[in-house]
Amino acid sequence: MIDETSPFGALRGQLLEAAEKFAGGPVAVSGILSGLVDDVDRALREELEIFPVCHHSPASALAMVRRLREKQPKVIYLELCEDLQPLLTELRNCRLPVAVQAFATDLDGFPKEWAPLSVVAPITEASAEYQAIAYALDTPGVELVLVDRSTDHVYQWLPKEKPQRDGEHGDHGEDAGLHGDAVGVEIGDLRPGFAELEEHLLHHGKVRHWSEWWDQYVEQPLSGADYDTYRQVMVLIGSLFRRLRPDGDRLAVDEDRERYMWTRMREHLASSGTDPADCLYVCGAFHAASRVEQFGLRSTAPYEISPRTGTTWLYGLIPSSHSAIEAQFGLAPGSVSIAAATWSKALTRGGLKPFQLAGQKGARKRPAKLPAPAPQSPPADKLSGFLSRPPALDALDEAELLGWCVDIVRLARRNGYLASTADAIAVYETSILLAGMRNRARPTPYDFQDAAVTCIEKDAVPGRRDVRRLCEILLGGDRLGEVGYDAMPPLARDVYDRLAPLGLDLEKRTIQRALIDLHAEPELAPCSDVLWKLRYLLPSDAVRPIMGERRLGERSIQESWDVALGRYQRSIIELGYEGVTIEQVVEQRLRRAVWDPKATAAVALAAVEDAILFLGSRRFADELGARAVELLASERSVDDAPEVLRRIRRLLAYYRAGEPELPAWCEAFVTAGYAHYCTLLPTAVVDDDTGVRQVAAMLGFLFTMESLALALGCDRAQLELAVQQSHPESPAKVALMWAARHQLGLLPLAELRARCDELLGNPLVIPSFPQYVVGFVHAVEPAPALSGFVVEVISKAFGRLPDSVLLPWLPKLIVTLRDGAGELMPALVREAGRTFPGSLTAVDAWVPPWTSRPKPATSVTGAAPVTAGPAAELLAGHPAACDAVAALLGCTGEWLPLTGEPGSQEVTTLLADHPEPATALAALLA
Repeated sequence: MIDETSPFGALRGQLLEAAEKFAGGPVAVSGILSGLVDDVDRALREELEIFPVCHHSPASALAMVRRLREKQPKVIYLELCEDLQPLLTELRNCRLPVAVQAFATDLDGFPKEWAPLSVVAPITEASAEYQAIAYALDTPGVELVLVDRSTDHVYQWLPKEKPQRDGEHGDHGEDAGLHGDAVGVEIGDLRPGFAELEEHLLHHGKVRHWSEWWDQYVEQPLSGADYDTYRQVMVLIGSLFRRLRPDGDRLAVDEDRERYMWTRMREHLASSGTDPADCLYVCGAFHAASRVEQFGLRSTAPYEISPRTGTTWLYGLIPSSHSAIEAQFGLAPGSVSIAAATWSKALTRGGLKPFQLAGQKGARKRPAKLPAPAPQSPPADKLSGFLSRPPALDALDEAELLGWCVDIVRLARRNGYLASTADAIAVYETSILLAGMRNRARPTPYDFQDAAVTCIEKDAVPGRRDVRRLCEILLGGDRLGEVGYDAMPPLARDVYDRLAPLGLDLEKRTIQRALIDLHAEPELAPCSDVLWKLRYLLPSDAVRPIMGERRLGERSIQESWDVALGRYQRSIIELGYEGVTIEQVVEQRLRRAVWDPKATAAVALAAVEDAILFLGSRRFADELGARAVELLASERSVDDAPEVLRRIRRLLAYYRAGEPELPAWCEAFVTAGYAHYCTLLPTAVVDDDTGVRQVAAMLGFLFTMESLALALGCDRAQLELAVQQSHPESPAKVALMWAARHQLGLLPLAELRARCDELLGNPLVIPSFPQYVVGFVHAVEPAPALSGFVVEVISKAFGRLPDSVLLPWLPKLIVTLRDGAGELMPALVREAGRTFPGSLTAVDAWVPPWTSRPKPATSVTGAAPVTAGPAAELLAGHPAACDAVAALLGCTGEWLPLTGEPGSQEVTTLLADHPEPATALAALLA
């Protein structure tokens, strides 16, 4: 039924008549068309003036500037998270675009796996919301009220699975990640609710993506329209997309937001007593066409706002960029830059003076004066004329298009393209041709971009940027925002102040080189400390050491750094949400890491190292070390045994070199580890999930820490029992346990060599012999004295194994040596250097020492002669010592010749004739 009092009664009747005539009878489309007009009528009849906007739309910003100068409202209700309001005054200390951020790491009421929570609302100068903010903050007597749900409610209303992050839209460049993994909040998300409608609009509009469709069919027609026309068209579009959006969780959340905002506005009007005629409600066009029962100031429908959770939210400003906004909200690359260029051109063409916050970088020194408020007239039907007449086509701006064509050719040549004047002419003509094919009298930036790609880009891109990216740079580029010093949190300001002696401009986004000579300029040592802490806390490219290192017990004399803090301003600002100083943040992160439910002893030892390197606090390091003892005692696996061994060795060496005594936690860690690994050893050697490297690390801990553990009260019998009870099945672990038994004195070297020779002589074992070799290689860790034997075993394997066995094994051997390069290779290389000849000419005459060993010959008394070697030569050179020991033990013997050297003097073979005294002496010394 047509409402005769509505200014849109005639339009509603025309649409219903057209729909019925087109379909030959009443159809569903007539209800949709009638509903669109009803939504527009309802929004315009509302007592509180509704200003519909679209996110980062130049047309919305232009209409906002005009309306604010005409009406000059006293209260502006803005669709933005209400708890972000205190941050808006800090925008005057920034260079746009920036993003208002809420951040939370201490969660209470949300799943722990969501941490950290981050909500951002990007703001650009070419946006209606910024114009409203600048007007309200710089105009006396004007109040700005944010009425949208709080950031806490943003996550309350999300599904309980992991929330979607902005990075899931795809990467648009190196600055696309400026917003991190934050959830984006935007004003006026005008986009079709399902893919079929969007595809239909793009196809019939002859455009590639949604940003181009919006620019051609909404931005350009509305950029010069009067306020009533703009307002009615925007509500109409919002109503269309709302009615065609399928029901779902997203629509339910949008309706809850509308109930929330109308409830907040009624509460404010009731408490302040402001006349609704002096207010302006700025919201997305989608929400302007709301049909919830709480819509309007006259509504009495109740709505209960749920309380916030116990989560602690922190607030700040972070830098943003056009590409970051495009990536976060799924816009086409370059669309925000094109919108900014359109905004600047429209301001110049229309002679408008936008609102800017006083004191902001790049703002005018003198704010523009406001004219007298214009009288308000009742709304009239502007939709009928707008929908019935064809769009006014802009005339061709030849100077602008020629400038684009010349500049893109110049830019392409700088980037390696073979472009010439002929290409500029081709781009000009092609742009006009494409605009004509798309029913445009004036080529848009998108037409020019397509023409440039067609005419200039060849088979390959010669540089980092293709022609499409060059067009984006030409048409405005990716403008980057910057948060001013005064708007930063205390931690960020403290970092900038402490790095000031370096003389760098830390606000620049370029990479700067910092040279620090700690010997000549010791006053720069605090700067070095700050850089190392930032290296630990920030992404790897923020501060990168070129020369110098920081390890336990070592400090560099000279350092060279690449500093790019300007690019990672957001990361520094978010550190300010965690603490007041970077030292506090380091301590909190280390404490959080060691008390995490998934923390291990290796993680705790790494935290101890970091605490020593970056904080220098003995108390805190002891606290983390005590936690490492607890974690080690509670572990039931040995997966981190190599990492534990490497770190505890390093820490023990550090404390022994610089401290009078070991910390109590180190002694407790050694005793606990000795008992822990002795207990787990028999099980680990038979467990298929435990690798040979882990078993070798366990044995390495037990043998290298044995003297300290015994001095602290541990029992060596526990280790002997653990080794004797270990019965591995895999060849690598068998070889490893042979080495352990040899280290304990239970397996002589001669017997170990005989076992290996027996394995090489057994055809059935030869295919698995490389696995024994791998075990012996890992045995260098617990038994470094076997390095010579390991070189011997590897040499025998290369000399005797067939190629069918040797060649498939070589990659595994190389990987093993590479993984253990720090622990295994030094000993093996030193032993190989002593064993093999030092020159190429000596290789042909070289005889391996293990093959030149003579067979024992029986003497007259039945004793075997002593083989020549270092030990025999030592005894031969000092016979008095042997005689004294023999007399002390009450033993006698004959002197036999030293084999291997003809004519050598005779020496006694007490050890060969009487092994019992030597065994008794060994037991006495043990």
